[in-house]
Amino acid sequence: MLTLNEEAYRRLEELIVTLELEPGCVVSEAMLSERIGIGTTPIREALQRLAREYLVQILPRRGVVVTAIDVRLQLQVLEARRELDRLIARSAARRASAAERARIGEIGARMLKAGRKGDLHGFLRLDDALNQQAAHAARNEVAANAVAALHAVSRRFWFHHQADSPLSAETVALHAAVAEAIGSGDEARAAASSDALIDHLFEFARATLPDT
Repeated sequence: MLTLNEEAYRRLEELIVTLELEPGCVVSEAMLSERIGIGTTPIREALQRLAREYLVQILPRRGVVVTAIDVRLQLQVLEARRELDRLIARSAARRASAAERARIGEIGARMLKAGRKGDLHGFLRLDDALNQQAAHAARNEVAANAVAALHAVSRRFWFHHQADSPLSAETVALHAAVAEAIGSGDEARAAASSDALIDHLFEFARATLPDT
């Protein structure tokens, strides 16, 4: 069962990632508390965490601003993610328990199903679940904590540029391939699948750069 702090974080993170709280909007602890029905202390803790993850900026005595979506930041995030995601995928394939492998494999299957249905929000939740399960199974808290600060900002960027288009079958398949490789315990394939996904996300991000 989630703590109130974790529940507040998850609710606010989803509102920001799915652009229900738009870039540039100014919010307050009281307003967010009323919106999601959780007290201001968990909201405050969640905002501190979201600030570390580049999703909000806390301005003393002025409120909290949802940060802009920045392709250059996304490219830096992906550069860091490449190394951390590969390490986590490889380590999870090696260290996951049988039950963890089954859960991760099931997430991959559900991703494919969400892709066939065009369920963008459902796919995003499964992406988050895959990241968390893989990080836990990797048994490396340092890598898990480092990469956790990158995934949400990356998902928001992708959602912003994907929201008006059909859910990409290639994107879905590449995510599912990571889950399947981890679930099968194949370290080399897990690492290669992770790199292939990051390559794809780099291409997606570069395509949004303005012409120069």
